[in-house]
Amino acid sequence: MIIPDIGIKKLVKEGYLPAGLTIGPSSVDLTLSDSFSWPEPDKDKIILGESVPHKQVRTDEFVLEPNHFVLASTAESIRVPHDMAAYVEGRSSIGRLGLQVQNAGFIDAGFHGQITLELENQSGFSIVLKKGVRICQIVFVQMSQPAEQPYSGKYSGQSGATPSRLEVDPEFS
Repeated sequence: MIIPDIGIKKLVKEGYLPAGLTIGPSSVDLTLSDSFSWPEPDKDKIILGESVPHKQVRTDEFVLEPNHFVLASTAESIRVPHDMAAYVEGRSSIGRLGLQVQNAGFIDAGFHGQITLELENQSGFSIVLKKGVRICQIVFVQMSQPAEQPYSGKYSGQSGATPSRLEVDPEFS
């Protein structure tokens, strides 16, 4: 079951979401922070399971060139209740300009922190990403019961555009 605006307002009141966000009928908009990061591999390829160096910058405006990719972050830090999960989706108005908000999309019960977003400019023009713009929306869903083991994984408490931590997965350790 998707949580409606009334339930989202309750999440704000209970401290799961910060106050002052734009709440829609069934989602809440999150804004872009000043944190950006992108892979700068030592080699001419990325090998899954190996650590990849990243360039990281903090800036109020970031120019994303056509057909380029960057990690970004929501300005807001959120918490997901133990009896809910959430989905992050790009905003249609952003996608219609050629900017794709491509992320894993799913947020487990118990997650807390800022959300890292994978942004790709699919247009033929440079896109200026500005701190504070509404970049994505989050949809909360009610689970049938609270999670027995809420999320406490490698991205718990993340802040800023957080690079992949794939190399710490058990199959690569």
